[in-house]
Parts: sequence; structure tokens; C-alpha cells
Amino acid sequence: MTAISYGTMVAVVSAIWCIVRAAVWAKNKKIDWKRELQLLLVYVCIVVIVRFIFCPFEKVDGKIQPLLFDINQMLPFRINLLPFTYLFDYDVMREAIVNLIGNIMMFVPVGIVYPIVYRKLDTHAKVIAAGVGLSLAIEILQLPFFDRVTDIDDLILNSTGYILGYLIYLGVKRITKRETADCEN
Repeated sequence: MTAISYGTMVAVVSAIWCIVRAAVWAKNKKIDWKRELQLLLVYVCIVVIVRFIFCPFEKVDGKIQPLLFDINQMLPFRINLLPFTYLFDYDVMREAIVNLIGNIMMFVPVGIVYPIVYRKLDTHAKVIAAGVGLSLAIEILQLPFFDRVTDIDDLILNSTGYILGYLIYLGVKRITKRETADCEN
């Protein structure tokens, strides 16, 4: 069995991030600092999501518990494709509510950040597809870890959070546009 610490996950994500960004800088022969700050928001979203999706929520002795991988326990994959079957399957209702709200709220920032950072997400369908695709990718990445479950409820809740974030983005954009128009008149 291999235990993968949160620190190791962040180090790997950070290394990949830095390599990709360095390759972009080398290709463009310049660094666009405004763009890098925008992309830093995406990085922060990824690191936070990695924490809450892949590491057990409960801390032991104040420490984040590692993600466990054991090739001998990997199969069969733990998959739930029946919506809302296990959504409230907790010993304490508080845990079910934390799971429900947490899965939604974790993706709200991504729904705000993605349309700001990625200009090619210029239609509602593209933005929503990007959010659902991100959530689906995360669920698929959980497959090899025996202590994680790939769950349709998570996909639905994460996508709901993402869409809620996108609606907040649209609302702020609409208000900003209206105020700008009022100032010009």
C-alpha cells in the first residue's frame, strides 16, 4: 500500500504547473504577468479541490490524512451511478449536510474563475461543459483509489456548484456593465 500525502500531491501539481507555464513562456518569449495572476486563481482552485476530493476530510492529530493506493484493492472500482441513492447515507445528518454543501461550494469559485480566465469559454454551453468536464475528470481520477468512490452525486453536486459560480459571475458582469453604462450617460 502506498500513502500519498497532500504535500506530495501539491508538489506534483505545482511541478507540473511550473513546467507547463515555463514552456508557455519559452514559446511566447515573454511573460504576461496579468495572465499569470489570472491563471494563479485556477491553480489555487485546483490545489483546494485536490485537498478536499482526494484526502479524507477528517484530520488525525491535526494532520491531513494521505490518499491511499493499493493495487491489490483497486478492483473492482467503487462506482455509484444511481443518483441520490447514498446522498444521505451517513450516521449523522450533519455529515450528510456537510457533504452536500461542501460538494457544491467547493466548485463555486471555479465557476467564477473559469469564464474570467478562459476567454474561449464564450457561450453558456462551453462554460457549463468545462465545469461538468472538470468534475467528471476528478471522478474518473478517483477510480484507482480503493478508499474513494466515483459517485454520480458528486458529479451532480460539483456541477451544480460550478453553475452557481457561473451565475454569480454573470450577475456581477451584468451589474458592472450596467454601472459602466450609467457612468457613460
